[in-house]
Amino acid sequence: MRFQTKNVHFPEKIDAHEVSKTKPIYQTTAFSFQDLEDMESFYEGNKSYFYTRMGNPNTDDLAKGVADLEGAEMGVTSSSGLSAILAGVLAVAKSGDHIVATEDLYGGTYQLFSHELKEFGIEVSFVDCSNREAIEKEIKGNTVLLYTESITNPLLRVEDLEGIVKIAAVHNLKTMVDNTFATPYLIRPHEVGADMVVHSATKYIGGHSDVSAGVLTGSKELMARAKNKISTLGSNLGPFDGWLGTRGLKTLSLRMERQCANAQKLADALKGLSAVKKVFYPQAAAPNGNGAIVTIELTDDQDIFAFSKKLQWIKIVPTLAGVETSISYPVGTSHRPLPKEMREKLGVTDRMIRISVGIEDAEDIIDVFQNALA
Repeated sequence: MRFQTKNVHFPEKIDAHEVSKTKPIYQTTAFSFQDLEDMESFYEGNKSYFYTRMGNPNTDDLAKGVADLEGAEMGVTSSSGLSAILAGVLAVAKSGDHIVATEDLYGGTYQLFSHELKEFGIEVSFVDCSNREAIEKEIKGNTVLLYTESITNPLLRVEDLEGIVKIAAVHNLKTMVDNTFATPYLIRPHEVGADMVVHSATKYIGGHSDVSAGVLTGSKELMARAKNKISTLGSNLGPFDGWLGTRGLKTLSLRMERQCANAQKLADALKGLSAVKKVFYPQAAAPNGNGAIVTIELTDDQDIFAFSKKLQWIKIVPTLAGVETSISYPVGTSHRPLPKEMREKLGVTDRMIRISVGIEDAEDIIDVFQNALA
């Protein structure tokens, strides 16, 4: 079965009594049993559902759908991308362990790694993951995980995942890849040996800016550990959010095909504008396209606040990946947690705008930006 067909017809858990064409929403906190022996069968592994914090058909459908597209044995869902990242980390790391992470990453992940994981006794070193020697230098005897993003946020650097997996294998480390920007439509990190793949399903998986969710995929062993962490910490996904995510997932191929094509046209058009100092857009990221995000840095003589007032129907938001084109300001939103010196080192400047390209007519998108930057 090819990717787009699989995308629409990913396996859903269908009970024999169901006759609905679409999956019903199991908006329930718990599942009932005929008697105490029937209840005990859940703990013996003969019943799938007990209490929604521990699992629900709607959230399982989303997990299975993403895992199938990523080529993983199993997936688990959580309340957000960050909670999915935390579950993956805690599946392999404990107090006293060490993680090596890319320095070019989402600001929320940086906050989680640099501050919150310290409270768990887990140390994190940030490194330029395009530099093999730099990675090797940071690996210690207690290092257990290498963490990176397939396409980095907001500089859109395409990571050498195969090289990172090889380094991890030499040192017997696990790998986790945030595949939010690429989605399995473009890049499937498990195919080159990544142990875990994580998504902020709030973004392209859901696709319509109406659900907050996270999905983590990997082996059955790792996902069982992660699922236990999610249940114990109470960071599970609700049934309706699982249903929304599943509904959105079915149009991933169509949305990404259009959004990537539009992004390529916009990137090409912006490169010729005198007001734009630099356009960040991946080249040869994947056979299907180069992603749906374009980042631009304006020249020093441009008033970025005046520019933001000229965007007509394009919304300014702190997130990305909806079907409508939008922009965000990394320094003021996603990368606000990063220390100024780290932002400067990475090249994340206060002249930078991240554009999440939607499914509108490409010429209309281009016209808005050309007019705003005139």
